[in-house]
Amino acid sequence: MNFLGHLYFSNNNSELMLNNLFGDFVKGKDISKYPFPIQEGIILHRKIDHFIDRHPKVLQLNRLLFEDLPKVSAIAVDIYFDHLLAKNWSHFHNTDFIIFLEQFYKSVNLSNEFYTEEFKQMISKMIEVNWISYYPLLEGLDIACNGVSKRISFENKLKEGKSVFLKFESEIEITFREFMLDTKQFF
Repeated sequence: MNFLGHLYFSNNNSELMLNNLFGDFVKGKDISKYPFPIQEGIILHRKIDHFIDRHPKVLQLNRLLFEDLPKVSAIAVDIYFDHLLAKNWSHFHNTDFIIFLEQFYKSVNLSNEFYTEEFKQMISKMIEVNWISYYPLLEGLDIACNGVSKRISFENKLKEGKSVFLKFESEIEITFREFMLDTKQFF
């Protein structure tokens, strides 16, 4: 899952939410240099990524999308699942979606010396533009696919992500629902 999924699976713990997002900026297995709260976020981030990357139904969906989105089908699924989580937020969380985001943004403290400048800039931009608030909309899905496509170091078709989503919307939604049911047991 992408940003929203990582926030969602942090169990309303604002510090864990931020550290979970930071997990995407940490490379290597040795995380012992980080304080425990950051380690906890890194571990949760990796646990979420590991779960989705190996989920049988998600792997099946990746194969289905691969012809239209070679090399980036798994990235697209992460974005699609964030879109569907945002679109169906009230089924998964008891706090209004926009209020949830506002509460997270207000809690953000980027003064930790371990946070990289790249991470701080990304979080600051996330808050300033509030791009996650667009996730429930098809326009937001399109913006997310185009934005991620530009950050990938190789030529890719992720900019066509919205049209691929619409082509396989039923299959993606079914897989998303099955995945979310399985996450209740895992997380």
